[in-house]
Formats: sequence, structure tokens, C-alpha cells
Amino acid sequence: MAIKIRKEDALNFHTQGQPGKIEVVPTKPLGSQMDLALAYSPGVAEPCKEIAANKEDVYKYTAKGNLVGVISNGTAVLGLGNIGPEASKPVMEGKGVLFKKFAGIDVFDIEIDEEDPDKFIQIVKSLEPTFGGINLEDIKAPESFKIERTLKEEMNIPIMHDDQHGTAIISAAALINALELVNKKIEDITIVVNGAGAAAIACTKIYTSLGAKHKNIIMCDSKGVINKSRENLDESKAEFATDKDLDTLEDAVKGADFFLGLSVADILTPEHINSMADNPIVFALANPNPEIAYDLAIETRDDLIMATGRSDHPNQVNNVLGFPYIFRGALDVRATAINEEMKLAAVRALATLAKESVPDMVSKAYGNTKIQFGKEYLIPKPLDPRLITTISPAVAQAAMESGVARKSIENWDEYKLELQRRIGIDQKLMSRVISRARKDPKRVVFAEAHDLRILKAAQTVKDEGIGFPILLGKRSIVTNLIKDNSLDLEDCPIFDTYEEEEKVQEFAKFYYEKRKRKGVTLYDANKQMRDRNMFGAMLVEAGEADGMVSGLTKDYPKTILPALQIIGMEQDVKRVAGMYIILSKKGTFFFSDTTVNVNPTPEELVDIIGLTARGVEFFDMEPRVAVLSYSNFGSSKGEIPEKTREAVRLAKQKYPDLIIDGDIQANIALDTKIQQEAYPFSELADKGANTLIFPNLAAGNIAYKLLMEIGGAETIGPILLGMKKPVHVLQLGSSVRDIVNMVAITVVDAQLYDQNNKK
Repeated sequence: MAIKIRKEDALNFHTQGQPGKIEVVPTKPLGSQMDLALAYSPGVAEPCKEIAANKEDVYKYTAKGNLVGVISNGTAVLGLGNIGPEASKPVMEGKGVLFKKFAGIDVFDIEIDEEDPDKFIQIVKSLEPTFGGINLEDIKAPESFKIERTLKEEMNIPIMHDDQHGTAIISAAALINALELVNKKIEDITIVVNGAGAAAIACTKIYTSLGAKHKNIIMCDSKGVINKSRENLDESKAEFATDKDLDTLEDAVKGADFFLGLSVADILTPEHINSMADNPIVFALANPNPEIAYDLAIETRDDLIMATGRSDHPNQVNNVLGFPYIFRGALDVRATAINEEMKLAAVRALATLAKESVPDMVSKAYGNTKIQFGKEYLIPKPLDPRLITTISPAVAQAAMESGVARKSIENWDEYKLELQRRIGIDQKLMSRVISRARKDPKRVVFAEAHDLRILKAAQTVKDEGIGFPILLGKRSIVTNLIKDNSLDLEDCPIFDTYEEEEKVQEFAKFYYEKRKRKGVTLYDANKQMRDRNMFGAMLVEAGEADGMVSGLTKDYPKTILPALQIIGMEQDVKRVAGMYIILSKKGTFFFSDTTVNVNPTPEELVDIIGLTARGVEFFDMEPRVAVLSYSNFGSSKGEIPEKTREAVRLAKQKYPDLIIDGDIQANIALDTKIQQEAYPFSELADKGANTLIFPNLAAGNIAYKLLMEIGGAETIGPILLGMKKPVHVLQLGSSVRDIVNMVAITVVDAQLYDQNNKK
């Protein structure tokens, strides 16, 4: 399903906290007078002199080599048209975020108040000393053709107008694979292109680079077929004017093998598709609605291969599959251009990757469906972690071979490892979890629906198709909050425990039978069942909900106790544990136990290690476990080193295939260089730890909170490990996005529970 974007949510996203989506973060320490003197005056004079003597040293002493300018004049913004440079800024900031997220590239967005192409060219050209590359964005045609062409001719850094070439590269990869499936050759097919803007022209040009014949191409614009009888055609349209006696789109598509749409919604009809050749290929890329609805097109012909620009259908032609990785490869060899050879290398790399076996983490992200090369999988998925290590090296190599690289890569295996380290290859962790949740949404209890943050999170969960909210709270408060904040939650069940007499009594009897020999009377059970955490846990236990989240407004023990009493722990699990995910610049780490067990024994630590390792695997990662101490492999004596050493010994016996070591200090566990020098025998010396087991609750709790508050790390959790059914506890003060993340984890947890109970 398509994600519903509400105006209020979009505006709040851009205004909450610091306005906008980006900030500049220093990469060097600035904590002392010496640091400041080195960073600025007088120390900065030394790199200035080096660069003055040799301009290429700007790559050595500044951030130029990893800096791209995203530049626009706002004349063709998304589907909004010429809205001006100021109004384009949110889009340009967004593009910068994608560069950083997917390829580790820093961006300055620059919005220029100039529509004259010659003046625009002069402004951009003058910026060459600043940037390692320029991404032109949202500039209207035909001016965009002249701007890009001139800048590529006159500048010595990579230039790419992504609106043109991004779509061209991704669609070309899809076309190569579609033609292979239908056993047709690109030089033989008839191509109809509906739309004659920047993207359409660029797509058509790259198809010709792959072998398509001009004589077999028919291009249409809003006036119909562009033929040689038309007058006053601009240069870009004239290049693809046909000499065939055709006037309308209906005429053009008869017998065509391939239709490319970059135009407007619903212009292609079932009759048009039925008139095409056998095994037709249709790429309907108009956004947000394609030239023909996906379902309608598929119903029309069963031999059709279809692609759109939408994420809710197979074969999404999404520019994020291309531009981050193309610029990454170009920057890493200091290319002077992004040339045809580099673009075609990206096309072929994408096409080849789609034929390779898809990793489990990608399949799970898209609903555990079997993803394999075929009509519904022509190009890789945006969350595929292999994109950067496939496309960027291909582009870099093409730059070297075509003579535009000023730097060579000698060790390609090491380069691929560097790419993974640069972005933190597991950075898409929550994106994968949310995608998995959306494939099979579950019923989730929100036990604190009297809080506006909970209701906003419930709205997001509903809008994104992550789950089906069940709201617990005083009905009048909940309904008023929904109404006052224009939320669309009226169709969600609302349970007010002071109104649900029949269900409260039913649940109370169950709870009484379960706890009557624990000192609970029927009177106590009825009274306690008014508590929303108790009632919510009973909804899950009774099968009326699939999972529950709570804890935003209550202390952790008051939230977890009802779930333990009613739902209980998994079979053969002796204790539950709390795990936090820490997302940092150095990668993703898992901390346990941070919320439950105060001072576990060695045997209890083994249980925590087992639960945590399984929890890490839940996120499709291999656990590399360090059991932490203030000692390194017996270097200090004391209760904690002895306890952690014994826990490691027992854990290795119980989990012989688990990568685990300790006792070990936290910094050593993460630093492979020190381990390889001082402790080469460590099981963690090769890759370092990603899973940290703390010796007691105090250490774990303090560590994650410090990292969250002063370390700049993003945290997800606490994730409750070992429960019989999915119950997860929010931390006090969680944001709406934190709550949504926890709900997504709850939904995927519930999916796994269903799968395990069907076996």
C-alpha cells in the first residue's frame, strides 16, 4: 500500500526541534584552545599554503572529496512546477539526506534565484573549488539540457542532472532485464516514449547507447507524436522526431514492444496495451499516479511486464537506486566527469545484481516473500545493502578505464569493505523492520491512548500500514484528543476499562484462576483489571490483539509486571531481559541487559546472552558478543571479572557456534586493532563486538543513557526479550518516531510468533 502523508505530519516533521533536516557537524575535536588554534588561526595557514602550492591537495586537507552540491533554481520541483528557489529548499535538503544515508556523502544544498541559463551556468561554475561533485536538481527543460551540457564541458568535477540521468539509468537496467525475460533484443524493439521532458530525453538517449535504433523510437508530447512535420521543435525534441506517418499516442503504441511513460496519470488505456506487440513492456513512471494503474494493466494482459515509480508495486524505478552510489564511485576516484561509460556501468551493475540471490534480510524486509529474478523483480530493492558495493565500484572502475579518474583504486576488496564501514552497512535496520511489518500488519494495543504522542504514533502506524491500533484510555479523553488534533482514528477500537464491565469481569476471572495461589482474590482481580496495562496484556493473552506497547507514562516495573503475570515467559526461558539498539556513526550495536536483571549470576548471564544473541539475529545480523568488565582477560581481579569470565566459559559450552569473548573492557571489545596487537587470541579480534553484555543493570542502564544524551547516538528500545507473546515497553519521554519503531518491532515479533505456532 502507498504511505499516506498528512499535511500536518509533514509540516511538523520539518519544524520539530531544529528547523529543516540537516546540520553541519565538525569532524575534528574542538575541546581546547590548541584544537581551535589548529582548526583556525594560526594552524589553518599550513594546509592553505600546501593547497596554494598544489591545488590537488585540497582533497587531502579539506572535505571537498566527499562533498556534493545539490543545486536548483526551483523551476521544476517534483510535481509542483516552477515554485521558486526558496520553496525548493526542502526538496534539496531531502536529497542531501539521501546522499548521506545511502552513500555517506556530505551535501551543501544551494538554491539559486536565477532562471537565465547562462547566468545560472556562471554561478554554478564559480563553485567548482568548493565541491567534489555537483548534483543538479529540479531545473526545467529545455534549459536543463544546456545547463548540464555546458557545465560538463567547462568544469572538471562530476556533474549530473539526476532528474534526467537517474531515471534513465534505473529504467535502463530494468529494460535490459525485461528484454531478457521476453527474449527480445533492444536493437529490434519499437519504443514509444510518452513525455518529452528532461527525464524522457535522457532515458531515450541511454537506450540508444545500449543499442536502440532511432528509427524504432516514437516520442510523444502533450500535442501528440513528435514527427518531422512539426514546426518549431527545440533541439532535444527534434533529435527524436520520427518520419513515420503517426499523430496520436493511439497510433504510436500499435505493435510497440515497449512503452515508457514520463507524463501524466491515466493517459494509457487497456485498449492501448491490447494493441501492443506480444509480451509488451510498460514502464508507467508518472508520479504519484502512473499512466495506467498497475492492477488495471496487469489484468488487461497476462503477458505484460510492468514497472512504475511507486513503492507499493513491483519494479519501482526509484532514483535512490542510482545517484548516491554513482557519485560515491565518482568521488572515490576523483573523477573529472560522470561520463557515458560510468552511467552504463551503473546500468549493467544494477541489472546484474537483480539476477543474484537475494539476501534473507532483503526478503524479510519485503514480507518474507521469495524474491527472485523475474517479471516482478527486474531491479534490486532500495533496501538492498549490496547496492553500494556493487554500483560504486563499477562506476569507479569505468571512470578509471575511460580516463576521467585522477585517483586509482588498487585493492577492490578493501574498497568494498571501506564502503560498508563508511555508511554503516546495517544503517537500514529499522527501514527493513518497518517494511517487514507492512507486509503483514498486526493488531497492537496502545495502552496509553490518553497521551497525544501515543495517538500520533497510532496515526502513523495506521497511515504507513504497519499495524492496526487498539486504543486503551478514558473514552472521552481519547475521542476529544482525536477530534481536536484532526486525527483519522475514529475506526480504531477504543477500550475504556471503566465501561467494559462484561469484559473486565471475564478477564478478572481468568486472572484470578491464574493467580489465586499467589494471593490474588477475585475482588483484587476485578480491581486490577481496570488498570490499562493489565487489561491490554489480557487482550493479547486472549488473542484479541497480537501485541502491546506501553510504558510512556509509567515506570518500567509497573509496565512489565502485568505482562509477566498474565502472558509470562517463553517455554524454557527462565528470565526476560531488556535490549537496546544503539545506532551510531560507528555502526549498530546491541546492549543487554539494560532494564531488567539487577545483578545476574554467571548462570543468569548465560541466559541473557542466549536471549540477546537470538534478539540480534531477529534483526538479521550476526551477534558478536563481548561480556564486559573492567578487566581484559584476567588482567584484574574482583567479583565482576570472575563472574563475566565464568559466564563466557558456560556460554561457550551452551552455544558453541556463538562468537563470544570476555571478560573484556568496552573500548577493547570494539577496537580490533588493539585486540589484534595485544589479544590476537580473542574471538572478537577480527571484526570486533556488536553485542555488549553488561555485568549488571547499573552498568548497562548508565551506558545506554549516557550514549543517548551526550554521545549523540540514536537508541531503539528497550526491546523485551523472552516474553511468550509480543509486549514491548517504551522508555519515558519516547518520541512519536520511537513509538512507531517499537510498534514495528512488535508487529514483526507477532509475525514470527504466528509462524512458529503454525509449525
